[in-house]
Amino acid sequence: MNTAGDPRASHATSDLGRRVASRRTRLGLSWEDVAERAGSTPGFIAYVEEQVATPGIEFLVRLANALETTVQDLTGYTADLAPGGARAGYRARMEEIGEAECWELLDGHGVGRVAVEGRDGLMVFPVNYQVADGDIVFMTAADSTLARASVSGVEVAFEQDHLDEAFSQGWSVLLVGQARTVSEEGEVRRIKDVVHSAPWAGDGRDTVVTLSPRRVTGRRIQVPGAPGAPSGSAD
Repeated sequence: MNTAGDPRASHATSDLGRRVASRRTRLGLSWEDVAERAGSTPGFIAYVEEQVATPGIEFLVRLANALETTVQDLTGYTADLAPGGARAGYRARMEEIGEAECWELLDGHGVGRVAVEGRDGLMVFPVNYQVADGDIVFMTAADSTLARASVSGVEVAFEQDHLDEAFSQGWSVLLVGQARTVSEEGEVRRIKDVVHSAPWAGDGRDTVVTLSPRRVTGRRIQVPGAPGAPSGSAD
């Protein structure tokens, strides 16, 4: 039975419902939290997530603001568009991100990009990842470029980012270090026990590869006046 206080308790049945539930869960919000932000009720938030709802544009705007996103993202309008198409923000500035905050931004798991030297030269491809014991963990196919390269302990680069298209700001985290294939049965079992995000690419990817970073860096673009930006001048 679903409970409004449990951010994981939704079973969305529509595209809008899935996007709302995913965004709410990512923010760690309950139905009550979103309802309070959006000027609605927990029951209606649950209805939007679990039924084929068609709320009006005024409510969608309030809901998008409550979930710190845009109506376009909630409705899937931007799903197939390449990111970064918005114009540069007014008086934008770049700042470095400390290592501790870089790990916080990685958020434990998600989808990032890994760059590795393959048979045909440098290759970059998206991967599901998990943070475990200070390493980045990937699940890949035994004959993949990443698995073959990590057998010899090559150095790879891993990148994760986030863009706020509405305000032309965002951040990027880069980790560089040695990749290795985990073969010891006990360690493989231990790592698989903590990995809770299966590869989106499907089955057959059960080879465990870890990246032990020797360098963790990050950058953020901020626009004065945008959400999350400090108040004051950019000078």
